Amino acid sequence: MIATLAPASLLASRRKRIAAFMIDHFVITLLMVSVVFLALGPNFLDETNRRQMPGIMAAVLMVGLLLYFAKDSVKGMSIGKWIMGIGVRDEAALHEVPSLGRLFLRNVFILIWPVELIVLVIDPEKKRLGDKVAKTKVFENENKPKALTRILTGIGLGAVFIAFAFLFTSSAVKNSDAYQVAIREIENNNEIQAETGGIKGYGMIPSGNINITDGYGQAQLEIKVLGSTKNLTVLAYLEKQPEGAWQLVQLDEK
Repeated sequence: MIATLAPASLLASRRKRIAAFMIDHFVITLLMVSVVFLALGPNFLDETNRRQMPGIMAAVLMVGLLLYFAKDSVKGMSIGKWIMGIGVRDEAALHEVPSLGRLFLRNVFILIWPVELIVLVIDPEKKRLGDKVAKTKVFENENKPKALTRILTGIGLGAVFIAFAFLFTSSAVKNSDAYQVAIREIENNNEIQAETGGIKGYGMIPSGNINITDGYGQAQLEIKVLGSTKNLTVLAYLEKQPEGAWQLVQLDEK
């Protein structure tokens, strides 16, 4: 069924169209990364789970591409277009939204986005290849919500992404085998126990990196140790051999 809207008259600016694409890319990437992380679980940094990553990423990529192609299916608008106040219309009937098939076909050309960007910039009608093939144009949405509503939505999406990345990264590091070995070694270190007056806990967000290649692993972790009388920041360096367990190489106070 073809949606009928108020006739559009003003072509969307190139800047708004590029901004809308960037927002869509951000949102779809967030969804794809979230699905990958949730599928792997908080232990995805461990070697066993990392082996599953290529297959999961390939499946999620296929779904992500379908989302890209179908992103304008609701009244000719994606999330990015809604935020920027623009929408896709039929070039022959400016009060109509193109069919789902044409909207899908239009976005298939995103696969060659550098070419699409060049064509959009130089075309006098502000049409990219997808628009030319699907016979569509992008106009200002005359019924767009208030700017504040759209701005707050964009800010909210950014906040969700930051919060998710923050919490999931922290959980992943804390659930890793390397972190667990580092904590065990810290608790068995008499000097740290004495200097802190006894360990009460650890900081919420450890920093550092954990790398595993062909079974060989290296980890550098910065862990805040909460003590009864004093807090310390400890740097832990660990390594592992293929099929082996993580071993502490060095433990330093920062």
